[in-house]
Amino acid sequence: MIFVGTAEAPQYLRLDMANRHGLVTGATGTGKTVTLQILAEGFSRAGVPCFCADIKGDLSGLAAEGEPKDFLLTRAEAIGLGADYTFGASPAALWDLFGEAGHPIRTTVSEMGPLLLSRFLDLNETQEGVLNIAFRVADDEGLALLDLRDLRALMVHVADQAGTLSKTYGRVSPASVGAIQRRLLVLEEQGGNHFFGEPAFEIVDLMRTAEDGRGVVSVLAADRLMANPRLYATFLLWLLSELFEELPEVGDPDKPRLVFFFDEAHLLFNDAPKVLLQTVEQVVRLIRSKGVGVFFVTQSPLDIPDTVLGQLGNRVQHALRAYTPRDQKAVKAAADTFRPNPALDTQRVITELGVGEALVSTLAEKGVPSMVERTLIRPPAGRLGPLTAAEREALVASSAMGAKYDTPVDRESAYEILARRADETAAPADKGADAPPPPTTTVPEETESEGFLTSAWRMVFGGEKKLTEAQKIARRTARTMAAEAGSELGRAIGGTSGARVGRSLGRGIFGNLLRR
Repeated sequence: MIFVGTAEAPQYLRLDMANRHGLVTGATGTGKTVTLQILAEGFSRAGVPCFCADIKGDLSGLAAEGEPKDFLLTRAEAIGLGADYTFGASPAALWDLFGEAGHPIRTTVSEMGPLLLSRFLDLNETQEGVLNIAFRVADDEGLALLDLRDLRALMVHVADQAGTLSKTYGRVSPASVGAIQRRLLVLEEQGGNHFFGEPAFEIVDLMRTAEDGRGVVSVLAADRLMANPRLYATFLLWLLSELFEELPEVGDPDKPRLVFFFDEAHLLFNDAPKVLLQTVEQVVRLIRSKGVGVFFVTQSPLDIPDTVLGQLGNRVQHALRAYTPRDQKAVKAAADTFRPNPALDTQRVITELGVGEALVSTLAEKGVPSMVERTLIRPPAGRLGPLTAAEREALVASSAMGAKYDTPVDRESAYEILARRADETAAPADKGADAPPPPTTTVPEETESEGFLTSAWRMVFGGEKKLTEAQKIARRTARTMAAEAGSELGRAIGGTSGARVGRSLGRGIFGNLLRR
């Protein structure tokens, strides 16, 4: 069990109930970050790996030994820890989507998928449909989508082939393609290109333990990430979805395999489309059977949709202030989520809690919530405050994750494949344009009834500038035959895709020769 603090009696969070998820709420400055830290430290001591986002940089301090400050020692004495209160660092790994304050976390465009990517780009329904078509085209044509450069190249390919693709996959709107391209450009300017690429992050690297058996706490530097809430929210949703898809079912274990802390959780749900809300609800409801606990950290229970809130059995409520009607509504909502305590006016106490105090209700045996108690939260063992720049650099340099993730990999993918196709298509036409003009050949004048080959010869190598109707028909026939010949050759080499390329080559080569 994890010791949370003391009320009339010590308050604990049961490890076998931690995969029933949890909620930590409270106004700014009331102690939510410290509560997150003591929970992460508790899970780590129990051998449970954790992942948490470090919004202000303070959470990185759990990787350093705390200092015996007077107010911490006083709190430890007040809650009955006394001599049992010791300081120590937790094993930690530092991560950063931008690769600046920790090891980079990357995923590929394909792994993100069109649904989350549409959320990422804030696409409407029509644009999302075009993006789904693009992903299907990439699958059918064997185009690996690794980074944003690949996706931009794919969208150009989809636009160029819009007429053909619309017959197979549905209408491809040029306006939608343009809108997606503009969003991709904005995303790249915001640093999204750092997130997409290889080596892609492997979920198992969040589930490591140290040599002494303690769980490694993975801390994501999110201070810069918070400048782009959409990137932050989409990243967290992707990570949670990856866990759900990759981890096997384990039922209800004695302790979680991994615990997730979603700080500033309201960013996951602000303006989220209905389909994504349903996805989050489904993942949260089902992921506990994978042995994963999810704790949302935010200011008010109103920040969490009711369908998700109902899945959160362990609650820690710090102070809320009732200055506005919405604040009063939030206080009432928070009070109503607890199992009532006859000795406690929950709604009144929420507004009276001091810093480091909270109302606590956790799941007891058989999943029954305990009555809410006014609790003094225990002090952390790690440092209160961030690591220094030198400490952060040393921790990153000593991590085994650096050799795996710090160096990007750029293998052949959609961008290179499509560029090569374009070069191969353009090369014959360029060669024809650069070649010296053919020698002038005298062809005997013939009547409208001249043969097909003679007419073709006249049109290619010279002759009258004004064509007769028979000659015009011969020219059109020659072009068609050239295209079909190229199509058959391409089909023999590369199937349907080769046929399209061959047809284009035939039209390009012979079309230039036969053009008057």
